[in-house]
Amino acid sequence: MGMLVNVVVADVEDAGAILESSKPIEEWKGFEARGLDQAKFAMLHALLTGEQFDEALDECGPLHAAYEEGPWLMQLPGETVQQLARFEEEALDQVGEELAATEVFEASGWPADEVGNLVIELADLAGVARAQGRAMFVWMLPDEAAASS
Repeated sequence: MGMLVNVVVADVEDAGAILESSKPIEEWKGFEARGLDQAKFAMLHALLTGEQFDEALDECGPLHAAYEEGPWLMQLPGETVQQLARFEEEALDQVGEELAATEVFEASGWPADEVGNLVIELADLAGVARAQGRAMFVWMLPDEAAASS
């Protein structure tokens, strides 16, 4: 199942409004991506924190679901945001390479350069979140639901 994803920076109090939005990146600073899901964000969290994947998956679970078929909203763990925001470009490149080599990304056919670009985009947004004292949210909608709305 493909996924339309918006990653945005917002205040925690905005979670409900983000969930209700049909395109959060039009209302909050962020970017749009396709093909990401909870497992990929959990793998990033595990890689950055040293946690086991199953533990990271629990931490990256959806906070809210508008409907069973989506959209879903999760808040990236604060530790992930902090790690992404503090890394220099060289370290981010290494994170991208390691993430691209994980089973979660390899199984879905993500090219290493795209994973690297994703990590850099996430890190840029994490810097904004840290500077503004805000959180990072991931809004996800399955392609089937996006096509029918």
